[in-house]
Amino acid sequence: MKVLVALYSQFDVWCIPDAQVAALRAEFPAHTFVRVNDDEQTLAQIADADAAFAARLKPEHVAAARKLRWVHSAAAGVGNMLFSAMIESPIQITNSRGIASTPIAEHVIAVALAQLRDLPLAWQRQREGVWAQNEFHHRPPLRTLNGARVLIVGLGSIGERTAALAAAFGAHVVGIRRKMGPTPAGVEAVLPPERLHEVLPGADVVVIAAPHTRQTWQMIGERELALMRDGAVLVNVSRGQLVDEGALARQLERGRIRAALDVFDHEPLASASPLWQSPGALLTPHVAGFFGDYWPAAVATFAGNLRRFEKGEPLVNLVDKRAGY
Repeated sequence: MKVLVALYSQFDVWCIPDAQVAALRAEFPAHTFVRVNDDEQTLAQIADADAAFAARLKPEHVAAARKLRWVHSAAAGVGNMLFSAMIESPIQITNSRGIASTPIAEHVIAVALAQLRDLPLAWQRQREGVWAQNEFHHRPPLRTLNGARVLIVGLGSIGERTAALAAAFGAHVVGIRRKMGPTPAGVEAVLPPERLHEVLPGADVVVIAAPHTRQTWQMIGERELALMRDGAVLVNVSRGQLVDEGALARQLERGRIRAALDVFDHEPLASASPLWQSPGALLTPHVAGFFGDYWPAAVATFAGNLRRFEKGEPLVNLVDKRAGY
């Protein structure tokens, strides 16, 4: 088989290391692994590829692919590949969901605590050499995760892991998800998306961990932000498109709520975005899923599926292309 390795980006972290490609070649000597480094190379090489290990493909790539039967994403999100031609094609898509659940969940807890404890103010005053004890005293009281009400929108692997960690801190966790099933550990109640507006006003921390689909696009907008209680913290580690950034910037400017954002509608975040200077905003550059063994874990997930693909066995982490995840 010819396997196209199309894992390239303007950011080094999303470019598969040479050593990982070499490891695949050594593990599967019967297959030809062709690495490409830009969209033009992908177009030139995809015509006779049987499978692709890719971060994204474009409509012109799918149109040129005569033999492609399977695409595996090195990430969990695959929304950028779910255009109509891909959805209507017989090409199977699998993803790497689960490999970064723990670091992302720990990131959620870290930034939620940072906002609840007003740590950005402490970092600012540290740089200025100012002892700000009186300032902290006269601001809204510092809060704890213990006893807080945490609402997790999206109970996939990230949401479930976040719920378990938050519950271990003593938080009361409610989850929102489309598909009902067993209640995950640490979650006190699981509700359908239709009840989001009902539970938003009572949440101290709102975590967005749902996939990016047509149904979730800007699911947190002006109305939802207005429903959030004063002093609540919004944490987004999913995709920026789930939050109306303009509406969020306006709410942050009013000082009613705080936010910790790791993902943005357009990345990198434009220097002109008001979010950079928004009071109460803690921004990280899409790093929640970073951990030292990311690429070995992603390659191992792909390799396991490649063995199944060779034998015609069902693939793991199969994406429902119409549902979007």
